[in-house]
Amino acid sequence: MTYIMYVLLLGLVLGLVGVASNPSPYYAALGLVMVAGAGCGVLVVCGGGFLSLVLFLIYLGGMLVVFAYSAALAAEPYPEAWGGEAVFESVVVYGMLVLGAFLWAGGDWYEGSWVPVYELKAFSVVPGDLGGVALMFSFGGVMLNLGAWVLLLTLFVVLELIRGLSRGTLCAV
Repeated sequence: MTYIMYVLLLGLVLGLVGVASNPSPYYAALGLVMVAGAGCGVLVVCGGGFLSLVLFLIYLGGMLVVFAYSAALAAEPYPEAWGGEAVFESVVVYGMLVLGAFLWAGGDWYEGSWVPVYELKAFSVVPGDLGGVALMFSFGGVMLNLGAWVLLLTLFVVLELIRGLSRGTLCAV
């Protein structure tokens, strides 16, 4: 189980470095999907199967649609690829920062802290993630509505920033 967690966390970090280091939105989308998959895999290993499924579906269904629409409005004729010199330098810098953070926070913290939820309650009727979802909808309604409004505001801000001076899709008219 520990090796699976290592692979998922490595995929998470590599995806984050891929998103942070690439200036082109086309190639950063692959890193976003990799981060979403690895993050949901970490949630599954920790015992949150339902939560990871909902997170993955909402992320890929909602946020990547907004991302694809924004990338279509900001079309570049020759986007900078993964093998570009500036991207490679950014990957090296971010890799060194991740390695430095790992060495700084290193120690024996990683073995005993990965106990799945289902091992803590052997005879539980309701899994831990379903109980959390029920609490989120019962007591967390205000935060859920606030999160929806923040995502809607983010959509409008991103679309306004992407539009720029060329009037978006109306530039050919």
